[in-house]
Amino acid sequence: MDKPLRVVIVGGGTSGWMTAAALTGTLKPNICRVRLIESDEIGIVGVGEATLPQMREYNEAIGIIEPEMMARTNGTFKLAIQFRDWGFKGSEYYHPFGKHGQPLGGIGFHHHWLRARQAGRAYDLEDFSYAVVASRRQKFEFPVSDLKAINSTYSYAYHFDASLYAKYLRGFSEQRGAVRTEGRVVDVTLDPLSGDVASVTMDSGEVITGDLFIDCSGFRALLIGKALNSPFESWNKWLPCDRAWAVPCDRSPDFTPYTRSTAREAGWQWRIPLQHRTGNGYVFSSGFIEEDKARETLMANLDGAAQQDPRLLRFEAGRRTASWTRNCVAIGLASGFLEPLESTSIYLVQAAVMALLRFFPRQKIDPVLVAEFNRRVDNEYDRIRDFLILHYHLNTRDDAEIWRYCRNMSVPDSLAEKIEMFRHRGHLPAYKDGLFSPASWLSVLHGQGLVPRGYERLADNLEFDDLVHRMDELHGKIDARVDAMPSHDAFIRDYCPSPEAVPLERAGAVA
Repeated sequence: MDKPLRVVIVGGGTSGWMTAAALTGTLKPNICRVRLIESDEIGIVGVGEATLPQMREYNEAIGIIEPEMMARTNGTFKLAIQFRDWGFKGSEYYHPFGKHGQPLGGIGFHHHWLRARQAGRAYDLEDFSYAVVASRRQKFEFPVSDLKAINSTYSYAYHFDASLYAKYLRGFSEQRGAVRTEGRVVDVTLDPLSGDVASVTMDSGEVITGDLFIDCSGFRALLIGKALNSPFESWNKWLPCDRAWAVPCDRSPDFTPYTRSTAREAGWQWRIPLQHRTGNGYVFSSGFIEEDKARETLMANLDGAAQQDPRLLRFEAGRRTASWTRNCVAIGLASGFLEPLESTSIYLVQAAVMALLRFFPRQKIDPVLVAEFNRRVDNEYDRIRDFLILHYHLNTRDDAEIWRYCRNMSVPDSLAEKIEMFRHRGHLPAYKDGLFSPASWLSVLHGQGLVPRGYERLADNLEFDDLVHRMDELHGKIDARVDAMPSHDAFIRDYCPSPEAVPLERAGAVA
């Protein structure tokens, strides 16, 4: 029998405690012992408050109870991301967590919509998305399990206070055996023969040894970067934003079940409603705007009074070329960073953690499993990178330099091919593994203003009058069912109220 693997996690925050919770929540103590090092003196980034539906899978896998977690983190529900002014000034669209319509005759709904559009029927594609219609009306309820029902065609995610979520996971992990050590790591010692991480030295002088080290030290990348020199591949030429101002403000009556992303002069602004406040930030490129001006822009576009001074974050888009190097696995910001445009930061932590569980080592680390872990993590980063670039590249704005730059820049071949396939025949990427589904690609390609020249000819097999009848019927079903849903606010007050929640009637006026 192998001895329990000694796992040392360097860094807390969301990534550190998500890793600890997953290891202690799924692996028995005879498989691994978890020790997490963090310092109260070192702040966490902690501004990521929006997630993706895959977060629910992580919570269920490790045994987290949803309403309890949401109440403890001031959580709200998320059906979509709303994009304002991205394709052009005055434009608006949603990226919903769900489908547009339902397939007809085995053909994707958007091909039938394109056929109707070319025949002069000006349907709004978003009217056929259950999640979009519910978002517009600020409604929420759980999807049903009957796959034939129209209210089964969507999913949901969460907004929550990331620092409270990390605190919640800490309690969860410690109850299951994780040991927390307070203090700062001041030195990393490598084994002179293998080159593996042998130990870390604390500011107290304590030396901590381990078998597997997890680097959750954020942008500092103490182990994977500074000690092991794992190369970092920059994607700044495609994703030029490298700064963000972040600030919470008072809760607003505009209590949306979606994240809002509004394009600005040199980037974009996020808005995330929680039960006790609203999270805001301006992600921007320092090459196109001064930091002070970006700060002024953010503060002038809040829908409530700021609760503190804004905080500046500096970063660079890209990833490590090997997130698992020797006996060290980088998770979270130490592994790479992609701006929070599509709320992928926590997902990337989750994907790495779940892959680590699948390839969890014995005393001797298997290089074949390490290579497969790195391939999967690289795949996730690369595909998300292309999806984010799409938002910037596919625009017709001419009012600011960053938008002209992004429109004219060369993009990765993998993205250029996807754009052309959609432009010519409405074809959408479909991955066996990877984050964004064909429905997500459709939302952004269409939302940014790209209309395909053609559609799949198989869609012509359906009689046109029958097609119009089915589309009208589907539109009516969605409209009636959403009308019967409770409001987002009412659902939360009934399901997961937080002690810190601010009632809507006491929330400040919308700016």
